[in-house]
Amino acid sequence: MVLETLINPLNAEAHPSKMFFFGFLYSTIGLFLGMWIFNEYSSLIMVFLTTMAVIPLVYNIIKMEEKKDLTEMSEKGLLKEHSKALKVFMYYFLGATVGYAFWYVVLPNHLLANAFRVQSETIYSIRSNVTGDAAKTFKAFSDILSNNLKVLIFCILFSFLYGVGAIFILTWNASVIGVAIGDSIKSGFFELGYKLSISNLPMYFGTVTHGLLKYTIHGIPEILSYFVAGLAGGIISIAAIRHDFGTKKYVNIVLDSSILLLISLIMVIVAAYLEVYVTPFVF
Repeated sequence: MVLETLINPLNAEAHPSKMFFFGFLYSTIGLFLGMWIFNEYSSLIMVFLTTMAVIPLVYNIIKMEEKKDLTEMSEKGLLKEHSKALKVFMYYFLGATVGYAFWYVVLPNHLLANAFRVQSETIYSIRSNVTGDAAKTFKAFSDILSNNLKVLIFCILFSFLYGVGAIFILTWNASVIGVAIGDSIKSGFFELGYKLSISNLPMYFGTVTHGLLKYTIHGIPEILSYFVAGLAGGIISIAAIRHDFGTKKYVNIVLDSSILLLISLIMVIVAAYLEVYVTPFVF
């Protein structure tokens, strides 16, 4: 009850950047509670606890977005209104990702073994499937796009069945990406020898920036596509509960959600292209 009262939907949409702080806060609380109470399973429990903290806010925001679909607003106007909710979700995701990355870098290695065990195994599995120049091939693009489309479908399905179910998948992705970024930063620090001095600050800053940009070039459009799909599924889910099928208002809601799903599909294709053909050349 305490965490969900820290910020309300209207305040979040008016000041979406605040959700970066709350994403960091929720992920931090979830991580340390997970390590304290369920240490052996903390890598999964922390995702559940982080998700639980943000569920009330996400649910109420989706309810607000569904109500907007009932107005006589144009589709362009609706998309503009939905962008407010998407900004809230993205700032939350970025805050949670940075939170997980920060603690991965800061925590001692003996705590990381359990704290991020499943995330590390997931990253290792992904990296082991990409060797040599495979990341530049059309097959790699097809594999990555196929995997991203599966996540997209899960976001739609979870949102439709559970209302805000997609937020769990996205929080899980935040933890995996956070660990990947943290590992990249930690490796860079190791190469610098951990010799912190004023003269070395630019190099440390460059290492952190490199670690973040390595995943954000394709990561932002990819995650945003999942949020768009999750928002569409959530709107349909709430509309199905509050309105009869076949009514004019429900048809308008389905039409708006369909446009959101089309946008998410385009974005996930663009993200896969960036991941295969752009990110490897930049980094």
